[in-house]
Amino acid sequence: MTRILAVDDSRTMRSMLQQALTGAGFEVELAEDGVDGLERLETADPDLIITDINMPRLDGFGFIDGVRKGDRISSVPILVLTTESGDALKQRARDAGATGWIVKPFDEEKLVQIIQRLVV
Repeated sequence: MTRILAVDDSRTMRSMLQQALTGAGFEVELAEDGVDGLERLETADPDLIITDINMPRLDGFGFIDGVRKGDRISSVPILVLTTESGDALKQRARDAGATGWIVKPFDEEKLVQIIQRLVV
């Protein structure tokens, strides 16, 4: 089963992701910010990561940097899921190691299709 780590400081967004992704047959681990996400990486052992950008303690860019510095999961696809849509931020995320960018609110079917393409 495909394992996904979803990192977002919004309880509502975490709930929506959990519902959409488990409904599509994925196993989902949730984290409430970048620090929590980095702490859960080892046990979650994700096949794909979804992260927000604007979060307390450690934002999405710092979280992506932390993931990419790790040895074991440095190649895991990372999707940014955020309300931001600026080209400069997208480029910064790509430079940090993000695989893709999705703007909230997300379309459940499209999100599932993107995940399926990335983890096959």
